[in-house]
Parts: sequence; C-alpha cells; structure tokens
Amino acid sequence: MAEATTAKKAATTKSTSDYSAHHLQVLEGLEAVRKRPGMYIGSTDGRGLMHCLWEIIDNAVDEALGGHCDRIEVILYRDGSVEVRDNGRGIPVDIEPRTGLTGVEVVFTKLHAGGKFGGGSYTASGGLHGVGASVVNALSARLDVEVDRTGKTYAMSFRRGEPGYFPDVATADKAPDHAFTPYERSSELAVVGKARRGVTGTRVRYWADEQIFLKDAAFDYPSLVSRARQTSFLVPGLTIVIRDERGLPGTPGADGPHEETFVHDGGISEFAEFLAPDTAVTEVWRLQGTGTFTETVPVLDGKGHMTPTAVERECGVDIAVRWGTGYDAKVSSFVNIIATPKGGTHIAGFEQALLKVFRKKLEVNSRRLKVGSDKPEKDDVLAGLTAVVTVRLAEPQFEGQTKEVLGTNAVRAIVSKVVEQELTSLLTSTKRGEKAQAALLLEKVVSEMKSRISARLHKETQRRKNALESSTLPAKLADCRSSEVEKSELFIVEGDSALGTAKLARSSDYQALLPIRGKILNVQKASVSDMLKNAECAAIIQVIGAGSGRSFDLDAARYGKVIIMTDADVDGAHIRTLLLTLFFRYMRPLVEAGRVYAAVPPLHRIEVVNNGAKKNDLIYTYSEKEMRTTVASLGKRGKNIKQPLQRYKGLGEMDADQLAETTMDPRHRTLRRVTLADAEMAENVFDLLMGNDVGPRKDFIVESAAELDRERIDA
Repeated sequence: MAEATTAKKAATTKSTSDYSAHHLQVLEGLEAVRKRPGMYIGSTDGRGLMHCLWEIIDNAVDEALGGHCDRIEVILYRDGSVEVRDNGRGIPVDIEPRTGLTGVEVVFTKLHAGGKFGGGSYTASGGLHGVGASVVNALSARLDVEVDRTGKTYAMSFRRGEPGYFPDVATADKAPDHAFTPYERSSELAVVGKARRGVTGTRVRYWADEQIFLKDAAFDYPSLVSRARQTSFLVPGLTIVIRDERGLPGTPGADGPHEETFVHDGGISEFAEFLAPDTAVTEVWRLQGTGTFTETVPVLDGKGHMTPTAVERECGVDIAVRWGTGYDAKVSSFVNIIATPKGGTHIAGFEQALLKVFRKKLEVNSRRLKVGSDKPEKDDVLAGLTAVVTVRLAEPQFEGQTKEVLGTNAVRAIVSKVVEQELTSLLTSTKRGEKAQAALLLEKVVSEMKSRISARLHKETQRRKNALESSTLPAKLADCRSSEVEKSELFIVEGDSALGTAKLARSSDYQALLPIRGKILNVQKASVSDMLKNAECAAIIQVIGAGSGRSFDLDAARYGKVIIMTDADVDGAHIRTLLLTLFFRYMRPLVEAGRVYAAVPPLHRIEVVNNGAKKNDLIYTYSEKEMRTTVASLGKRGKNIKQPLQRYKGLGEMDADQLAETTMDPRHRTLRRVTLADAEMAENVFDLLMGNDVGPRKDFIVESAAELDRERIDA
C-alpha cells in the first residue's frame, strides 16, 4: 500500500514538473495573425481572400467618407496581385513619437494602430479595430505601398509583414519571389519620386501568400463589382473603377482587360430603387435624423495610459424605404458604409419602430380598413419592403472583426425614434401624393395581415390524408394508397387525355395524379386573392397540403416529390413555366428542398426492325440532334428502321406501357430536378415575356428572332 502511494505521488510530481512557464508561447507582432488567420479574416479560402481586399478598399472609402477622396481604383493583375489606389490624403509619412517608426510602417506592421481610435482624424469610419492593413500585410507574400504627400512619392515594401527592400521596386516586373533584403537596424521609407503640387494619395499592391490561402482561392469579380456598386450608392459622388487584367475564362475580362466604373449621385434613394424587385406601391421615402448618446470608453492620455472617459457620441440615421406589390422583404443595412448582413441594433430599432407605427395607424383607422381586433405582425409590415438602413457614428461596437453585426446598444433607441417620427409624418401627411400612397400602403398591410390569418387557418386544416380521408380533396385527384410521404409522388399532368393514359401507367401504391386544364393563371401579375380564387392554383395548393406564401410549412407537404409532366412541345414548356412560377412565388421551400421535378418525356420513338421472329427493338430519343445521331448510327450498322419515325406531340399519343417505361417508372425514367436558380430564371423570363412592361419584351423578341429554330414550331 505504501509503495502504491509513493508511485502515485511520484507520477503527480513528474506530470506537474513537465508543464511549467517555459512551455508557454508568446506570439509577437504579426506572428499571431499568420498562426491563426481565421481569427482575423474568417477563413483562408476565397472568402478570406476577399475580406483582405475589403480591408484595403475600406481604408480608401473611409477617406471618401471624410470628404478627402473622390476616386478609388482597384486593379486585378494577371500575376495574382491586386492594387488599390485612392486620391485621399495619403498615409502619414512622419515619425510616430511612441514607436519611432514612420506612419506607413506603423499602419502596416502594428496591430491595433491607426487613425480611427478617437484621434480626430475620422468622425465615422469602417475600419475600427486597427488590424486591417497590418493583417493584409502579414498574410501577403509581398506588399508594396506608395504614398504621395508634400510633393514627394514615398515607397516601402514588405515580405510576410517584414519591412525590407526589393531591387525591382522601380520596375514593372515585380514578383513576390524576387530577391528581398530585410532591414536590420532601422527601416527606411524611401523617396522614389516627385508628386505634383497638391496631389496626394495612396497605392497599395500586394500578393496573397500561397502558404496561407488555399490553392483554389481567387478574387471573385462579381462580388467585387457588387461591393463597388453598393459603395458608390452609399457614398454619393465617389467614383470607383474596377479593372480586371487576369483574362480568366468565364469572366468579363476573358478576352482582354475589362473595366467598369461606378458613380451614383442619388445616394441610398437610388440604391433602394436599384434593389427593388417589384412594382412600386409607394415612392422611395427618406427617413433622416440624428441622436446623441453617452458611452464610457477607454481613452489614451498623454502619458500612454488608458483612462475610462465619458464621451458624447452623435449617431446619424439615413434610411430609404419603398414598398412594392410583392411580399418578400429586402432590407440592407450599413454602418459607416460597412455592410452588416446579419443586422444588429440598428435593424432591431428599425423593425421595432415600423411595427409600432403601423399598429398605431391601423388602430386609429380600424373601422375604415375593417381591421377588427387583429393586429399586424412584423412580416405583414415588411411584405414588399425594400429598405436601405444606414447609420453613421464614431467607433461603433461590432461583434467580431468581420463586422457583420452591430452591437452598440444606444443605436437601437435612436433609430427607432427617427423612424417613428419620420414615418408617422409621412403616413399622416395631407399632401395629395403622399396621402394616396399612405392609403395604398395601409390597405396592403391589412391585406397581408388577413392573408396570413387566412393561410394559418387553411394550414391548420390541411394534414396528411390517407385514401379513406381523401373525400375533401378535389374530385379530379387520383390519389395514391401509401401514407409514407418520402415515397409518394404527385404528378401534375396536362389535361384529361394524359390523365387517362397516366392512370394506367402509374403505380397506384405511391404515385398520385392531378390533372390541370390548360394554362394556369399568370401568378406573376395576379394578386394573392386572385391566385387563391383560381381553381387550378387552389387545387394544386390544396392537394400538396402545406399552405402557401410565408405560411408554407414544408413538413406538412403530402408528397415527397412533385413532378410536372407536360407535353414536349412549346405549349407544354409554357405550362411548365407557369407552374414553376407558382411554386417559386408561393411554395418556394418545396423548390429549395429539391422536391420539385420536371418529367422528361421522349420526342421520338425509333423502331428497329429485327430479322425473323425476334421482337423489334424500341429506342426513345429526347431531342432532334439525338434522333439524327441515333438514326445515322443505326444506318452505319446496317439496321433497318421502320418508317415513318413516330414523333410524340403529346403524352396522350403514348400508350400506357410507353408512358410508364419512358416517363413514370423510376427504373427507366429521367427526371430533371428544379433548383432555385432554375425557378428564378423561369420567373425572370416569365416576367419579361408575360409581365406588364411591354418595352423589354419587344426588345427581347426582336433580338432573339434570328436565333429561333423553326423546326421547334408546330405548324
């Protein structure tokens, strides 16, 4: 027993002595960034690469916010590097007294250093944590910076965050793997030329480090263009130029350098119009105001100590709102032009005020609008809303370096107060235009509220039904016997003639059939109430049994697959497009879950004549090209083909065995899954061809006439 106690004590002593202070590591300077890059830029794939670029661009945009810059250029070079140019004040080149380093070196080598910590250089900015430029430098195989100030051009280079000298700095043939000499005793900010009088600015070019980023990480041109356009809206008068010299396949610059310029003077009003996807119910309304709040923050005093100090802040609120005929809401939020896709306190204040104003307004007008005792919910108010919410304040608090959520609590109350005052003023305005728009908007909110209540009641009555309970479903539905949702399939077929053949071809255990009569309602232009009144649309929604619109409940859907089975002709494609638009607008979760399919019936049947008593072989083809290729191949092999070839113009021309084998039997059929991108494309094309706007439709027909394949026309 004594020996066991001694052994245990010795083991404890040994394990304790194996872990002491000399095992601890302290990462100095930019080493921490290279060791844990995800902590600073989120990831090391393309998203992280783009985040680095945003950091440099946002520094230039902060100059524009201060009124010191009106032009920014971003150039993507063929060698994988990127350069950001601005005509702002230029990074300071004098000596920073505490470190003894130039301002350029401080900005690019010291974490949590910059002009945005309350030093008076920026009243509102996007860069807040002082890690942007230094993190990009740490994660770059090479970074070159040039600054125009005081009539001179200064330059400095870095390799993986370490300042030094590249001999090719004055040439056009720069590369990160060229010879590099690090500074040993003291670094140098070299003067490499003269700048014209009054000319200032900064140019930063860097090569992302392949040791850090994944091999397939690349700059995303569409994201860059989208961000540039967005910023040009948020900073009126700022010109942003994007130039792509990479020549990558599949990009606009595949055939040579491609350049796009963005400048907008209309601000966020123009931005809201650009984002709006539907027809307007109201004009773009601007809700503007300011508020002040006090917060206690640590402030660096003259002795270098951080002292808690009460500081009064001003928060500027500028919001553009516009309601349309749709029911989807699109709210984009920004803090000092930095996008906050996950919202924060400013969005919470905005939505809180919207709901409060509309509830109060509907309560006052309840008799005229026939509201009753019901109250609108947030989704009723947000339906059809396109909004751009921007706030500007010094040193906002974000949740994390990626700045996706605003955390400053006082902003919520300020935004709420501004929205409540301004929106109430608009809704109670006596001006003829604003009064008419306010009336239409209130009617829309009431309509959304009633639709939600009606849809909820409808959803509560719709549940999975077995064969004995199907009496309440449409009489024309040929339901299946199975009660297992995952295995069951609903075929939406075109017309009663196709229904008769499909009944004989289906497996009634798990395949249900619902015929529709011709082309359903154009739901792109129709209102929700008109859609629900339409017999075909109502039957489809009732049979699927999961409701519609915002109240759609995917778990309540009665079938695992919904298969659109129409003829392989132009009319069939038109009906399929109408149905896809219905699913996209009112049952989108079903499409997102990948449960909507389009059947692919064949166009031709080729009967190969066999010698003797052997039964003839049947070959089905699905396009003119496939048919010609198959016929040519059979001819080369000396096979005889029964003429004429059978071309199917509709599903009703097939017998049950042929329909089952080619289109309905899971062992042989081909289904095309409809993805969200397909549905969006269908809706966009449908809006173009069948929408209210005649001009774009005429242009499309004229431009596409030469590309028409005349053989596809049934004449």
